[in-house]
Amino acid sequence: MERMILITIMNVADLDLNLLRVLDAVLRERSVTAAAARLGLTQPAVSNALARLRAAFGDALFVRTPSGMAPTPFARDLDDPVRQALALIESALAHGGGFDPATSKRAFRFYMSDLGEISFLPALVERVRERAPGVYLEALGLPLEAIDEGLASGALDIAVGFLPGLAAPVRRRRLFRDPYVCLMRSDHPRIGARLTRKLFLEASHALVSSTGSGHRVIEEALERAGVTRRIALRVPHFTVVPMVLARTDLLLTLPGQVARVYEADGRFKSLPVPLPIPPAEVAVHWHERFERDPGIRWLREVMIGLFAR
Repeated sequence: MERMILITIMNVADLDLNLLRVLDAVLRERSVTAAAARLGLTQPAVSNALARLRAAFGDALFVRTPSGMAPTPFARDLDDPVRQALALIESALAHGGGFDPATSKRAFRFYMSDLGEISFLPALVERVRERAPGVYLEALGLPLEAIDEGLASGALDIAVGFLPGLAAPVRRRRLFRDPYVCLMRSDHPRIGARLTRKLFLEASHALVSSTGSGHRVIEEALERAGVTRRIALRVPHFTVVPMVLARTDLLLTLPGQVARVYEADGRFKSLPVPLPIPPAEVAVHWHERFERDPGIRWLREVMIGLFAR
């Protein structure tokens, strides 16, 4: 890190800051070709920019591997500072010059859990592509404790979901309350049209232990009720669980909006949880530093228009 700071101080006065956009794109894409497409540049232009960056920093920055362009330790150290610097510059320029979604090529970075991506991303991307075809969207996976810092630094523009740990100076606009339900296969051999407390406790359950959401409230509610579920499967991400449920008798407790997405194909059904669990308070969050940023305001208004109820 000391080497990074020293080199940066020595070279920043001579560095074309547009090169940082190239560095950020290659760090994101791990490919010169994909980075060029993202930036609207030719591949030779990106390769030339990388050569200038390597000369400026005295480091290879990336090494070609079978799986793509692997960053050197020095490039990994630059990742977060470069992303935050670009986010702050974009925000400052957007605030000064307004925001026209029809012509903007701004990048927005936001947090959603994997459950949130299932619920929100399809409609959000569709609406943004309609109204702001040049805008770039990036969903970032972060641990809960890093979200407020990301919003404060500008590395994140918005966070969406059930995030009870976020407090002032982070601001929020509630979208909806989402009751928890139990998702299971539609032809479950023991559970028909009603899920009783007895059946809930006798059943085997899948548990998603991801740190990327506020759904610890489920475990806290069950602890208060003095009950313990039979956990047959614990996984760090939600994505694979419906495929497991379709082939087993496991139950999964999750927000109702996500359950309805999976019920649409007929393989699953959801039933109310027969124990008192407070609903998830789903909201859009942003830092007060960026309250007047016209681009962030536009994006959150799009989200509110799509999802608030």
